[in-house]
Amino acid sequence: MATDAERQFVEKVGLTFEQLGFPRMGGRIMGWLLIAESPQATMAELMEALQASKSSISSVTRLLIQVNLIEVVSVPGVRRDYFRIRDDAWTNALKDRFAQAITFRQLADEGLFLLKDALPERMRRLTDMRLMYAFLEREIPAMVERWEKERQAFYETLEST
Repeated sequence: MATDAERQFVEKVGLTFEQLGFPRMGGRIMGWLLIAESPQATMAELMEALQASKSSISSVTRLLIQVNLIEVVSVPGVRRDYFRIRDDAWTNALKDRFAQAITFRQLADEGLFLLKDALPERMRRLTDMRLMYAFLEREIPAMVERWEKERQAFYETLEST
């Protein structure tokens, strides 16, 4: 059973995810999987820990699987599935931002083409949008590469001690 402090942390993660456009329950599931003793949990364990219905957990775990934050794992000889945070969950979240940057840069390009004959003042908002997302489009892949190298080096250092 979760302590009060653990429940507060899980709720805080839930609220943070909600502010990012996810269902609050998705954040709660992520919060629980981040702090639970075991790195994986069954549907029943999530229902108990989060005091939530099976349908609520089921629908949101499907969403978290689709966005590559969690995965389903099975244990040999055990008939139920377990959920756990993917090893590459945080990298996947950053890669999603890259895809969003491309989409928003393309929207800005389309808007700028639409206003190609307009006064510069009218184009400024779209120009700022394009500049920002073109910057992110260039920078995020380099950030992902640096992150993956840093993560690998960190774990290699841990293993060598």
